[in-house]
Amino acid sequence: MYHKEKSIQMKSSASALYNNLSVLRIAPRSLTYFTVVHANMVNMVSASWDGLNYSHRQLQSKEANVATSSSLIMQAAWCVLPSRDILVLTSQKGIQMYESDGSIMVYWHALDTPETQTAQAVFARGIAAVREKYICVGISSGSMLVFDVPIKGSNITLSEVLEEHKESITDLASECSGSQECIADMVSADDSGNLCVWKSGEDFQLLNKIPGFQMSCSSVKLWKGTVVAGYGTGQIRLYEAVTGIVHAEVNAHARWIYSLDIAPFSGLLLSAAEDSLVRVWHLTMTPETNSVEIVHMYNECVTDTQICGAKFCDGDGYAFAVTGYDLSEIIRYTQV
Repeated sequence: MYHKEKSIQMKSSASALYNNLSVLRIAPRSLTYFTVVHANMVNMVSASWDGLNYSHRQLQSKEANVATSSSLIMQAAWCVLPSRDILVLTSQKGIQMYESDGSIMVYWHALDTPETQTAQAVFARGIAAVREKYICVGISSGSMLVFDVPIKGSNITLSEVLEEHKESITDLASECSGSQECIADMVSADDSGNLCVWKSGEDFQLLNKIPGFQMSCSSVKLWKGTVVAGYGTGQIRLYEAVTGIVHAEVNAHARWIYSLDIAPFSGLLLSAAEDSLVRVWHLTMTPETNSVEIVHMYNECVTDTQICGAKFCDGDGYAFAVTGYDLSEIIRYTQV
C-alpha cells in the first residue's frame, strides 16, 4: 500500500517526546514544512514536492532576559487558522509563537515557575488550533491556556484558562474533519489518561469527561465527533465525544504509543509506537447506527527505531512521515 521514499536529513536528531513531528503543507508554493524537536531547539525543514530543494532552519527555546536558553522544548506544532498559520513551540519556560516559516516570533508567554525547586516539573505541552481564532496550549499543572489570535499582527491575548485536569496535559486536538455540525470542538488528554471534551466560544464549555484508568494517554485526535485516543498500554480507543460511549478498543501496539494522526478526508488513521511499528487503519462512520468501525490496512516496521512522531503529509493520507529517537532523518512513505 505504501513504499519508502528518499529520507529528509536533519541538522540534529529527534528527542524521545510524544508527537515529535509536525507537518505543514503549503500547496500554492508546492512545499511541505517539517519540524522535529531536539533538546532545546527545533529542526525545521522546508522540502519542495519534486524532492530537489531543501532548506533548513533551527529555532532555539527562549527565556526572558537570557540570550540563549537551555530549557528543553517539549513540542512544536503548526496551528492552521482560517486567516493565518502559526508555529507554536512549548518548553519548560514558556510558549513561543512564530510566523509559519519560523522567521519572526510574534508572541511569547512565560510560564509561572516557582521560586524554589519543587518535585513538580513545569512545562507546556499539547497544542491545538480551535475554530476561527483560538490556539490552546496545555500546561504541566493540568491547566489549559486559550489564546485569542488576531487575523494579523502580534496582538495575541490570553483569553481564558481552563482548569479541569489534575495531571499534566499530554496532548490536545481539535475537530479535524471541518464539519460544522459537530458539537465538540476540542479534546484534551492527561498523564492519567483522562479525556475532557470541549465546545469552543468566548467561554469554552466542558461537554464531557471520559475517565482514563490511570494509564497515560499520549496522543489524541477528534474526527467527526469521535475521539481517537492512544495509550501507554499500546491500545487505541474510539469514543463518541459527547457521550463517552466506547465504539472500539484495539490492542494496536506491543509498547507505548507515541503518536496518532488522522487524514480527515479519507478517514485513515496512523499510529506509531515504541515497538518500531507504524500502522495505518481505516475509520468508517455509519450515521444510521451512530457507530464507528476501525479496520487495519497496513503496517511498516522501522527496524531498531523507537518511533516518536508520525504524521500524514496531506488530508487524504497519500503520504506519511516518521521520526525516531536519535535519528537525524525524517523517513517518508507514499502510496503505491
